[in-house]
Amino acid sequence: MKTISALAVAAILGCGAAAATDPPAAPSATPIKHPTLKSCNREANTKKLTGKERADFVKKCTAEKSPG
Repeated sequence: MKTISALAVAAILGCGAAAATDPPAAPSATPIKHPTLKSCNREANTKKLTGKERADFVKKCTAEKSPG
């Protein structure tokens, strides 16, 4: 009976050690921007658009450049 208890304790400790060796996945520090959005924002900057005009331009630009 002592052998079974010892094996059970060893199994429990072994599982805990195995779980501790796998580090959790780290979340991305910076969100990844879609390349299309980035290029459309760059174009809006070049055209010096602001406010509603900029928002409309970027929306239309991303819709035109999106795949599909």
